[in-house]
Amino acid sequence: MNFGNNNALQQYRQVGTHTEVDGASPHRLIQLLMEGGLEKIRIAKMQMECGNVAEKASHISWAIAIIGGLQDSLDMEKGGEISENLDKLYDYMQYCLTVANMENDPAILDEIHGLLNEIKEAWDGVPEILRGLQEQNVATGS
Repeated sequence: MNFGNNNALQQYRQVGTHTEVDGASPHRLIQLLMEGGLEKIRIAKMQMECGNVAEKASHISWAIAIIGGLQDSLDMEKGGEISENLDKLYDYMQYCLTVANMENDPAILDEIHGLLNEIKEAWDGVPEILRGLQEQNVATGS
C-alpha cells in the first residue's frame, strides 16, 4: 500500500471517523475506507428510493471519492497483478456509480456494493492468512 500522499486517509477522514483513523494500521485504514464506501452506497440507494436526488448524488459522489482513495492506495510495484486488477475494478466501480447516479438505477448500486463487499471480505482475511504463514514459518524454523 502506498500512503505517501495520504489520499486514502484524507478520503476516510471526510467520512467522519477521526478517532479510529488516528491510530489505525495501514490495513485498518483500508478496511475503514471500504466500510465507508459501503455505507455511502447503502445510503445513496436509500436516498434514490426516496426520491432525494441531491442526497443520492452527494452520497454517490462520496462513494466515488472513497473508491478513488482505495485506488490511490494501491502499490502497483509490490502488488503486481492483484493491484493491476484492483485498479481496473475500481475504475469500473467509479464508472458504474456515475451511471447509477445519472440513470437512477438501484440495481447498479447493488452490484457495486456487492463487488466492494467481496473485496472487503478478502481484505478482512489478510491478517489471519499472515498469522498462519508466520506460525508455519516458526514451526518449520524458516
